[in-house]
Amino acid sequence: MKYRVVVDPDLCIGAASCVTVDPAHFALNEENKAVVLDPDVQDEARPYERTMELSEDQKDTLILAAQSCPTLAIFIYDPEGKQIFPE
Repeated sequence: MKYRVVVDPDLCIGAASCVTVDPAHFALNEENKAVVLDPDVQDEARPYERTMELSEDQKDTLILAAQSCPTLAIFIYDPEGKQIFPE
């Protein structure tokens, strides 16, 4: 299923907890802000937002990474566009 993941760079403080929990989908950029990674897409134009195909395990890890963010800067939307985190 495809999920949309958005990082709000204004909320991100660069704690990197998301990177620790899910390094396959998050990294810090040169401004020490979290960016969303998608191994299938090389588009650098929108580093704070990606829509990607995720397995159930990948989705669970992604949600854990979002939950680990101390400022709740990571938003996850289901395939229908409903925000599933934060609730």
